[in-house]
Amino acid sequence: MSEVVFEAKTRTGRGSAIARGLRRQGRIPAVMYGRSGQPVAIDLDAAELAGGLKGISESTIVKIHIDGKNHDAFVKDTQRNIVSGGILHVDFYEVDSAQILRARVPLHVTGNPVGVRNGGIFESPLHDIEVECLPKDLPERIHVDVSTLDVNQSIHVRDLALGEGVRLISGGDQVIALVKFARAEEAAATEETPAAEGADAKKAEAKS
Repeated sequence: MSEVVFEAKTRTGRGSAIARGLRRQGRIPAVMYGRSGQPVAIDLDAAELAGGLKGISESTIVKIHIDGKNHDAFVKDTQRNIVSGGILHVDFYEVDSAQILRARVPLHVTGNPVGVRNGGIFESPLHDIEVECLPKDLPERIHVDVSTLDVNQSIHVRDLALGEGVRLISGGDQVIALVKFARAEEAAATEETPAAEGADAKKAEAKS
């Protein structure tokens, strides 16, 4: 994905009235929390912001150009209108390019498991993992190909091929994807049904 760059302006005014005024002008109020912890109030072009936010993840580092200076940052929170879906406010968190950070990276599962064609049921319980690395090494997302996954097989976090400089923080035993044998579940359900019916019959006799 190409680098996402936002042009922003610093603002001194705060409050809901000023925020509404900015939105009427086609600007979106935002705050960038700096590395020192001090927030910087900014505003951005609404159309540019909406277009730039499409397709990025929580681990995507964007560049914000403010008063002639570039800042690398994460999009930490986006507030939207619950009716229209329009952006109301954005929080950014600045990162230091020379400092190791921790972040959650989304998993993108691709492929049609061979085990499903053989009668299995596919499950993907894990949607992201936590890693540690320099900002330049941080992946936007990690692709997991499940095409060769057969019945009673699974893919764990430890099986992922992470890029150089990326250290895994999440537990390696966590299951990302698996294919279970559907007939085993059906058999278990069939065995439970007569027992449940018998219990119901006994309750009915006791009440009568």
